Order: sequence, then C-alpha cells, then structure tokens
Amino acid sequence: MDKVTTRFTDASLLPSPDSRRAPLIKRRDLKMARSPHAYVRGNTAQYYDWLHSLPGQRLPRGPAIWICGDCHVGNLGPVADAQRKVQLRLRDFDQATIGNPSHDLIRLGLSLASAARGSSLPGIVTAHMLQHMLLGYQRAFFPGHEEIFVKPQVVKTALRQAQQRSWKMLARERAIDGRQTIQLGKNFWPISAAERSAIDEMFADPAILARVTGGEVGDTSRRPVVVDAAYWVKGCSSLGLLRYAVLVDYNGARRLIDIKEAVAATSPRYRRASMPRDNAKRVTEGACHLTPALGERMVARRFMERGVFIRELLPQDLKLEIEQLGIEDAVLTASYLAYVVGSAHARQMDAGTRHAWLTELMGKPAKSAGAPHWLWHSVVQLVASHEAGYLEHCRKYAMSE
Repeated sequence: MDKVTTRFTDASLLPSPDSRRAPLIKRRDLKMARSPHAYVRGNTAQYYDWLHSLPGQRLPRGPAIWICGDCHVGNLGPVADAQRKVQLRLRDFDQATIGNPSHDLIRLGLSLASAARGSSLPGIVTAHMLQHMLLGYQRAFFPGHEEIFVKPQVVKTALRQAQQRSWKMLARERAIDGRQTIQLGKNFWPISAAERSAIDEMFADPAILARVTGGEVGDTSRRPVVVDAAYWVKGCSSLGLLRYAVLVDYNGARRLIDIKEAVAATSPRYRRASMPRDNAKRVTEGACHLTPALGERMVARRFMERGVFIRELLPQDLKLEIEQLGIEDAVLTASYLAYVVGSAHARQMDAGTRHAWLTELMGKPAKSAGAPHWLWHSVVQLVASHEAGYLEHCRKYAMSE
C-alpha cells in the first residue's frame, strides 16, 4: 500500500521555518535507532573516522576516480534515463569525491553485512556475500556481462515496480492532492515567505527546468509556474539541511522537483585531485561520472546564499529497500550490487588503469578461500564498532522516549 502523508488542518501544529532544527535532529536520532542497518546508513562520521585511522589507511590504493563516498545499499536503486529506460544505479552523491574506489567497496560490504545481521543470517553467509561481492565488482571490468548477469529477486522486484509506476502513483506517495497542492503533515512542513520567494525566483529561469527534465519541456521561452512548495523532511544523515519539494506547472504538465542543499564532503579524497570548490557543482559532476542518466538531469545553483542541486523526481526513481534477505538471495544481491558499483568505477578508467587496479585489488589474497584479507577484516572491524555504537545510540536516544 502506498504511503500517504496525513494532512494537518492546522499548519500551526507543524514546526515553523525558524524551529525546524531540534525536531529534525530528534527524528534523525530516532530513525537511526530503528535497526543496526539504519544506524549504519545514517552514521557516516564513524565510517569516515575509521578510514582516516591506521587500518583504514592500509587499504589497496586505487586510481583517482569519482567515487560515491557513501556507498550503502540505500544509495542504490532504480534510475530512469531521459528515455525512461530504468536500470539499477548509484543514486546519491552528497559525499561524491575523487578518491580511493576501495572505500566504496568497504562501505557497501559494511551495509550488506548489517543487512545480513538484520535478517538473522548466519556468519558464513556474510563471508560468502563479501567473496561474491568482490567477484561481482570484478566482472564489471569486462564488458558484456550486463545482459547475462543473474539479477537477485529484490532487484527484479524493484526494477519491475519502477517500470510500472506512473505520475499518479508518485503524486499519491508524495502527498499531492486532487487540488495539485503538497499536503502538509509528517513529511512536508511549511516554508517561510523568504523561502517561497527564493523558489519562485529560481524557477523564473526556464533553463533550469529544461536541464532537469532532459530537455523535454520544449519551448523554454515560457516561464514555469510554481504551484506549491514545502520543506521536505527526508533522509537521515541529511536531516537538518535545506530540502524542498516543489510542484511546478509547465505547459499544463505537473513536475515534482527536488531541491537539496549540498555541504562539504567528509569522505576522504585524494589531496591532489582537482574538484569543483562549490559543493553543489561537486555533487552534480560526481553524478555525471558515476550515473550519467541521473547526473545529466541535475543542475547546481545558489539558493539563499547556499549551494543546492536540483533534479526532477521521476516516478521510476526509487530507493532500493532491503527488509529481509534469504540465504541464496543475499549472495546474489551482494554480487549484483557490487557489479553496479564496479560499472560506475570502470567507466572512468582506460584499459591499462583497469588492469592495474584489479591487480592491486587482488594483490594480497587471503590465506584461505574467500574475500581478500583487507576486505574481510575491514568489514569485521566496522561491524563490531558499529554494533557497539548502535547499542549506545539506542541507550542514549531511544530510551528517553
């Protein structure tokens, strides 16, 4: 059943634009307390601290390419290109940076291991998942595997649902009512007059809409009309940043636009790498390298003296949700998701760089069959530290409710 936001008849019951911070932080803390997997997804700081530590600095050193930086399971999902062809791809680039591709592998391994523990799978399954994760990643470096790769059931289901979705379904999920307004409630809060004015001013430029819609809007001389806008309470680690859902009318068609604040990346980067200093431009450039189908319909702008990036929300764009994993599907899922990440990495390398990176990746094999020593021990250390951190987090925040 589609989730629909409950409408509040009295907007005064919702936080005002000046009092958002405290309830947003509280919601983030409670959301992270739901499960170990939710804690891993929302707690990037602990992972980045580990990467900067001595164990984190002993990883294979890969080529300087764009990496996701926060490559957990929830940051992958179905993505539609301009022709509405849907494929599973990376879909979140807030932490995108030019750095070591092994960081994406370990973050994905930690996320998958947490999902396995949440599904009460035995430890041997996690060992097999990490082994097949690396095999799937390697397969991405040899073209021609996309069509013959066996997709796990969770991916098949997500792609099928995405392909079948319509604007009406998106509107119902995002609480857009029959009057074509965004319903205020749990997930959508009021905005200030200054915020609304800034949004109107931004969309006075038709070129923005032309970019984020892939040029489908046609005549860009006509000015888009902002029908409604609301502050969007969404995500976990990004709660507290500027985030808006904007309903725009253009030539009689409704489009739902996402505006999100870009802040400095905390994911480690290669020091001599040249990247845009503007964080919104960094995010959009990273997206263009990692998932061109999404990056090519994103645009960076200044908004209320902050950098934001803008994209249209298509019905086909979904987050991959993994509630429960079976033993067989867990291994297939690990392999396929790593293949998706590997494809995003490999497209940025020439043949020589690909060969050198794969050689480095497997340069220190484990003493027994399975994942390389560096991958296995990194994930084990991180699972242990995050498990302890999760329990402390629950004691500190959840018990006070």
